[in-house]
Amino acid sequence: MNAEIKIVTGRSNPEIADRIARSAHRTLANVAIRNFSDGEIWVKFEENVRGVDLYIIQSSTAPSENLMELLMLIDAAKRASARRITAVMPYFGYARQDRKDQPRVAITAKLVANLLTVAGANRVITMDLHTPQLQGFFDIPVDHLYASSVFIPELKRLGLDNIAVASPDVGGVKTARAYAKLLGDADLVVVDKRRPKHNVAEVMNIIGDVEGKNVVMVDDLIDTGSTFVQCAEALQSKGAAQIVGVITHPVFSGAAVEKIAASGALTKLFVADTIPLRQTHPKIEVISVADLFAEAILRNHENESISSLFDITA
Repeated sequence: MNAEIKIVTGRSNPEIADRIARSAHRTLANVAIRNFSDGEIWVKFEENVRGVDLYIIQSSTAPSENLMELLMLIDAAKRASARRITAVMPYFGYARQDRKDQPRVAITAKLVANLLTVAGANRVITMDLHTPQLQGFFDIPVDHLYASSVFIPELKRLGLDNIAVASPDVGGVKTARAYAKLLGDADLVVVDKRRPKHNVAEVMNIIGDVEGKNVVMVDDLIDTGSTFVQCAEALQSKGAAQIVGVITHPVFSGAAVEKIAASGALTKLFVADTIPLRQTHPKIEVISVADLFAEAILRNHENESISSLFDITA
């Protein structure tokens, strides 16, 4: 017989946590989280979690105290004798720092994986990692969900024809190819770009034909928005008829929303609710992935397979 299941949330994204809990037909368990006057965080579970299968929903978005808050919740749950602790991270921050791309830099994605394990997490459930290979950084099981199963039905409802799927960089080709297949073997296009420094990109070449085609541009996240908008404009200059963006994690730092709003090339942008939007625009449509996380939690609790969650039927 399985242990009791409880779902709690930190403060990074309580909106999606509430949607996940309701979709799983649960009520969020009570937890107290406060900051002392010097900024230190204090957490306490306000109900018994001994022997419980506990799911802690918290994205490691900026500021970094969201990550610290998650680690403290895991530690408190471990010390309160929770049977199994799962960190549900709709957005796994620091994922872009996944290698030594220059001398004397930290591989922070690996550090975060180590911190979660040492804190006491038994499993991680996350979505659309910057690179799927990050799962290898963990010494505990990782359930890697894909937002494509939520986005594809929305894209099909647009009724687009003559579709090409574009990746804004070489690293996203595998994801773009998956979308192209799910959209009826659409053409694949790659935007070749260079990064002279952080958050700055220069579009060099468009690999593939977009003349007269409706382009779906797919990526895992938008940060400052500059790269995504530049890629859309480059595709438009090559004759793309309509450009629709699909992004899982709307980081939207700085003036990202303003850049998206001002872009004449980008007609629509679908984003998931893995990160709460500080600002929005009519071009931006939020698609909830809460049901997908809720189903993954329930199947994980029952020790069932979650691979069937990725079957596209719409």
